[in-house]
Amino acid sequence: MKKTSKLQILISILSVIPIILVLAVYSKLPDKIPMHWNFNGDVSYDNKSSIFIVAIIPVFLAVLFPLLAKIDPKRQNYHKFISSYQSFQVLMMIFLILINVLTIVSAFKPEALDMPTAVIIMVGVLFTFIGNMMPRFRPNWFLGIKTPWTLSSEDVWIKTHRVGGRLFFLAGIITIISAFIPNKVVSFVIVMACILISAFVPIILSYKWSKKA
Repeated sequence: MKKTSKLQILISILSVIPIILVLAVYSKLPDKIPMHWNFNGDVSYDNKSSIFIVAIIPVFLAVLFPLLAKIDPKRQNYHKFISSYQSFQVLMMIFLILINVLTIVSAFKPEALDMPTAVIIMVGVLFTFIGNMMPRFRPNWFLGIKTPWTLSSEDVWIKTHRVGGRLFFLAGIITIISAFIPNKVVSFVIVMACILISAFVPIILSYKWSKKA
């Protein structure tokens, strides 16, 4: 039997923290809690039971990620970047734990947090970490920049993810800075522009490189 890695154990532990947090405070939560924020600062409220939807997502991902590695047609490549794959899962768990913590804090003190700003900063930090990880990803069907050209050539995959990693890192820095722009609509536009550029430039380059191969 294959031994479960320490990182995989950590992922499992992290995945249940949001549920534990919600269960610990659920009886004290107001009947209606803030669950949706727009960039104008408007908040909409849902029944407090909806917080379990947010809390269960990490558990779902903790089960899904190992399954994806087993059913991936390119599953033989996972051993080449398994530590990065698991580190990505840890990163996602921490991100979702923070989202759950912010949601709980907002439920008790709706005016205590500027949720749009906090989320933009967290997304920016997420981008920078993903950007650092991307060059270590190897061809697979579920993680990274997946195009017909990257999936058909490991050389194209590697080149694409080196560029993609730099773009995602830069997008993360710009996103963090944009969080402090008073006009959150402008912040949102900047974030979306960063996402689109980071996604489409590597795709275009992967096509270009495949034609030269």
